[in-house]
Amino acid sequence: MKFYLLTIFPEFFNSPLRIGLIDKALKRGLIEVEILNLRDYTTDKHRTIDDVPYGGGEGMVFKPEPLYRAIKSVKERDPETKVIYLSPQGKLLHQRLAEELANEKSLLLICGRYEGIDERIRAHFIDEEISIGDYVLLGGEVAALVIIEVLSRLKPGVVGTKDSVDRESFTSGLLKYPAYTRPSDFLGLKVPEVLLSGNHREIESYRRKESLRLTLERRPELLRELELTPEDRDYINSLLEKQRIYLFLIHYPVLNKRREKIASAITTIDLHDLARLSRTYGLKGVYLIQPLEEQRKLAQELIDYWLHGKGGLHNPLRREAMKKLTIVSDLEEAIQEVRNMEKIDPLLVGTDASPKRTYLLPEQLRNLCWEKPVCLLFGTAWGLEDSILDRCHYFLEPIWGRLDSYNHLSVRSAASIIVDRILGIYSFYKKKLLPKNNQFQERLVS
Repeated sequence: MKFYLLTIFPEFFNSPLRIGLIDKALKRGLIEVEILNLRDYTTDKHRTIDDVPYGGGEGMVFKPEPLYRAIKSVKERDPETKVIYLSPQGKLLHQRLAEELANEKSLLLICGRYEGIDERIRAHFIDEEISIGDYVLLGGEVAALVIIEVLSRLKPGVVGTKDSVDRESFTSGLLKYPAYTRPSDFLGLKVPEVLLSGNHREIESYRRKESLRLTLERRPELLRELELTPEDRDYINSLLEKQRIYLFLIHYPVLNKRREKIASAITTIDLHDLARLSRTYGLKGVYLIQPLEEQRKLAQELIDYWLHGKGGLHNPLRREAMKKLTIVSDLEEAIQEVRNMEKIDPLLVGTDASPKRTYLLPEQLRNLCWEKPVCLLFGTAWGLEDSILDRCHYFLEPIWGRLDSYNHLSVRSAASIIVDRILGIYSFYKKKLLPKNNQFQERLVS
């Protein structure tokens, strides 16, 4: 594979390409690098490669003529070369994209600087834009080195064995398992016994589980692209059980539209929808907080109809979901029940359609879910009263409207959106349509 590097600082690459495996790959002819100085494609005596932007503004922009001549020169010699501009606006580099690029015969990597390149070159003569991360560098030279390393190691012979490449993070689809070496006891910190056992099957099982654990905790989105074995799935489920999330639906104290403290009525649709939400996302349970005895009695009769009466016989799936519901008289009773089950005080997380306090993003709360049980507090009517919000340890970002500030959702809609934002990334099960009988079967992620 050949890399053409178009840069205004050709000397930048003198040292990085002369060390380690890249140097060996170059000497063995496994890869080839040709460095092109953009100034060599200018025609004026000052070798000018940039100019001020039309319309004003800070910085300089690479002129189109030298870039065009450089691209044309490479294409005339090597017509199959793919032209890549390295810029913050490009497609984010990931392992799958790297594997696609590694199949190319040659790449021309354009190392931008300053305020970028003339748009006419970018729009008409660039095959692809690539970024190595959501940050801004001084120039594209560092990004070019990253591209060379990422792609070169995919070439046979550059890295010692194919197995070592396949086991790296992202290549297998998982983050790599932890590595240890001698001594086995360092400052009282010991290497896991399984790695000292000599039992290769157990070692492989341990490493697989560690890769699954690290990926689940740090990059769970990667698991959605993998074919998981039943053993993988069982292990992941055992880890997800550590995320203990409860939903509290509070009917008192809440506010009416005149901002007065009231007790709201339980609605049957809230019971059904929140029960199904809880069962679908594996919540630990839904607590309905209602101080009015008659309201609690009516709600319990409805729940019993589905748990023990004809409702459950007619719809077993609904009966299973309704098992998630518990009715209590006040917030303290709900907290105490969670505390008794978890043997630790839960984190109380408030929700509100209007931002009154500093709030967390869903991904921030997701990380907290690994540490302690979490109770999500939702208010009925016009929202939670301040005395409830004052008890919360954290608050979640409101659900914003897309086109304007309107965000007046039902509590069951808001709860569904919020729970999905927190836990939807862990939804690894899918249902596959069978072509013959048009029926669905449960399967692991494809």
